[in-house]
Amino acid sequence: MRRLTKKKALTLVKELDAFPKVPESYVESTASGGTVSLIAFSVMAVLAFLEFFVYRDTWMKYEYEVDKDFSSKLKINIDITVAMRCQYVGADVLDLAETMVASDGLKYEPVNFELSPQQRLWHMTLLHIQERLRVEHSLQDVLFKAALKAAPPAQPQSEDSSTSLNSCRIHGHLYVNKVAGNFHITVGKSIPHPRGHAHLAALVSHDTYNFSHRIDHLSFGEAIPGIISPLDGTEKVSPEPNHMFQYFITIVPTKLNTYKISADTHQYSVTERERVINHAAGSHGVSGIFMKYDISSLMVKVTEQHMPLWQFLVRLCGIVGGIFSTTGMLHGMVGFLVDVVCCRFQMGIYSPLKEDPLNAPVNGESATPTENYTQE
Repeated sequence: MRRLTKKKALTLVKELDAFPKVPESYVESTASGGTVSLIAFSVMAVLAFLEFFVYRDTWMKYEYEVDKDFSSKLKINIDITVAMRCQYVGADVLDLAETMVASDGLKYEPVNFELSPQQRLWHMTLLHIQERLRVEHSLQDVLFKAALKAAPPAQPQSEDSSTSLNSCRIHGHLYVNKVAGNFHITVGKSIPHPRGHAHLAALVSHDTYNFSHRIDHLSFGEAIPGIISPLDGTEKVSPEPNHMFQYFITIVPTKLNTYKISADTHQYSVTERERVINHAAGSHGVSGIFMKYDISSLMVKVTEQHMPLWQFLVRLCGIVGGIFSTTGMLHGMVGFLVDVVCCRFQMGIYSPLKEDPLNAPVNGESATPTENYTQE
């Protein structure tokens, strides 16, 4: 009984077979079929190879949400060279709440404004990258993927004597409140004042004013090597001593999550304006470099994503099955057309059967019906 039950089950399973096997004696191999098979295997190999590169590649996903962190401090990373001596200039931050931030985190280093050949090469390379970033926005994703969690690389130093150091490099970082503010570099050191703050500019001659400057780096949040900010490499040369440079910056909080790093940083966009200070002509103001920043209420989440393995396998099966089916249909269609054009298609095989030739009349004689006679 058990054997009969197993045979019935096996028979039932065989009846459910969706892939019936054709005996090899019924299969005919042709040269055209072999050629099509070779082409199909070649195409499958190429597409599978390209699909593997797609599987290895990653992309950046952008998500937006409201920034709910208002209690933390905002870090400003600064590296600016001004064409004035360090004793003549001062830098500080005044936010919207009239709170002056001490510039203890900034260092004033005497340097030469002219760059060495090595520094100039690096500066020209940076300007070229900035130009390409303005045209091809997808390059920003490449920079995000290449970002590293490490200390920023040091800028190339020039070998100048102390007598030729006529400029001042202001570099370091500041921690400010997450409200709109104004970071500025102007004449004289800043001093606290009951109604705000002031700069000791009376002791500096107007002939020494020169706010030509170069921004080697300006970023907000955690400094990430490999990320290039919009103002990096900016160089402005002032033709007049009394000149005001203004940068209006909009900061966007950004959470960056890649396979290399996970950091809280900030992106920003900037517009700039400059004018000559001439009180006689009605152009009032204070000579200096002013960076007015505001913080967006939206936060951007940038996440590096990768194609899952199951999706890669499904796409691979789709490539193999699709090419097999397509080449099979094309081969059958082309073979049919060739047979029709070459008149090798035997239509008689598919025509209805005629009368049996054994019963056909011979030599044009007509057939006469026969009768059955019975004898009594």
